[in-house]
Amino acid sequence: MNAVKARFRQIAPPFLLDETVYNTLADHPSIDREPPSPLRSFLLDALLGSSLTELTQQDATLKRCFGKTDKIIDRDWAYISEQRTIRAPHEPMPRLDNLLEYLASPGQENIWLLLDLKVRTLSMIDRSLKLIFRQIDNDADDLMRIIAETIKNIPPHPDRPWHRRIVLGCWAAKFFPLAAHYLPTYSITNIGFSPSYSRQFLKLPNVSITMLQTALCGPGGSRFIRNVRAAGRPMFHWTVNDDDFMRWSIKHEADGVITDDPKRFLEVCDEWEEGRRGIHFDRSQWMAILYFNFMIVLFQMIFFWRFGTLPGGKPKRRLKPVAPETAAAGPGVSITDKEEDR
Repeated sequence: MNAVKARFRQIAPPFLLDETVYNTLADHPSIDREPPSPLRSFLLDALLGSSLTELTQQDATLKRCFGKTDKIIDRDWAYISEQRTIRAPHEPMPRLDNLLEYLASPGQENIWLLLDLKVRTLSMIDRSLKLIFRQIDNDADDLMRIIAETIKNIPPHPDRPWHRRIVLGCWAAKFFPLAAHYLPTYSITNIGFSPSYSRQFLKLPNVSITMLQTALCGPGGSRFIRNVRAAGRPMFHWTVNDDDFMRWSIKHEADGVITDDPKRFLEVCDEWEEGRRGIHFDRSQWMAILYFNFMIVLFQMIFFWRFGTLPGGKPKRRLKPVAPETAAAGPGVSITDKEEDR
């Protein structure tokens, strides 16, 4: 394995592009078909249905995967569990406990999980260079409480307790005290789109940063990267699918990337080692970077107003320190064996 591959963590949704059914467990065996990676990783969106059932679904509605226009928040598990994907082999939507049971099975102990916590927040998605704002109406306290209960109810792999494999992805300041309350031994990464908003989290101990890559390509991005490095925190980029943007992340020494195509990313790593390191953004890519950064300036004002900042720059409850070797295991993942919690 080359040096670039060894440094990077490829974080991907639990599926492969164009080979599997989106947002289901049908593709889990495909993990073993992936090229070898130092530490395999999943990004998982977590939200609740009306019956307060924790689901592993990225979308606010059932439209894209299941062909129904219902909002997930309005439907209980009895209804959702009967739905099947439009695409063959017509799989049901998994719950968080289904995925945890799989990850606890033999042979999967080196996979770690980044939980992207979805609540009452407008999240940005890049589709055909358009920003789509969507509302996911989950209560933050309910989501954190139920996730904590679910994790504690699923026995982990004997050699890898859950707090060493699960990282909590928090978008907004209000999540940090909840994470510290319900899962105090678990590591946290701030998933962000605005360096201005995310900079406050560098004041907290052992919180890593997972930043929208387009924001880092714009004004202030280089300064923020220097701030993160000076604080000694891991930096991850999302979502990196284009070859030139993959090379950009390698050049700027990201600790990992969130990508829909981990196989291609590993190929780009090989090409980088072979000397193919050119980064050539075309006009449309530069226009996209400018457009996104303009929208970020507008959206971050809404985000600051809607979600505020950490009170006094600190969470209500101090976050648990993590071993300094953390960066080698993932975004804030402790590799000590002293914790009793799962």
